[in-house]
Amino acid sequence: MASVLVPLAEGFEEIEAVSIIDVLRRAGVEVTTAYLFNPEVNGANGITILANNSINDVRSSDFDMIVLPGGIPGATNLRDDERVQRLLKEFDEQNKNIAAICAAPIALEKAGVLKEKFTCYPSYETEIKSSSFSEDRVVKSGNILTSRGPGTALCFALEIVKTLVGVDSYNQLKDGLLAKC
Repeated sequence: MASVLVPLAEGFEEIEAVSIIDVLRRAGVEVTTAYLFNPEVNGANGITILANNSINDVRSSDFDMIVLPGGIPGATNLRDDERVQRLLKEFDEQNKNIAAICAAPIALEKAGVLKEKFTCYPSYETEIKSSSFSEDRVVKSGNILTSRGPGTALCFALEIVKTLVGVDSYNQLKDGLLAKC
């Protein structure tokens, strides 16, 4: 069974985090949420999620992929957290999959793991100098997957399913969710 780490920082975008977690679990992917400071993590729009583990207790070797939800200040908090930065670098060194949506690619930029092409929430591309920006809804570049924002969260999560579980699960979930990806 594939396993994914989803770090949750204060101010995360709820639509993105919940869509990712929900779709991946529907596909049979083991999802672990990790908090930075407090198990009850407050989203940007006042929704609180109880995370499974402390970021201090997770190891990159236990997961196939790390996925960063966006939101402000969630993405900034992920970018500025040394533990998240260490994990991103470890995932990349092991050529494991890394994904980020909305403003969260700024954390990938700081870790130095972005490849040739990426996408993100409009205006955040100005903070990313190491790669080429695309307006596509979802962009895969090497082991890195990025997406635009809340409205692309389902397609982003489904693309993660395709990457980790395969096209059959992707198609089954896409059809069941009535997603137009």
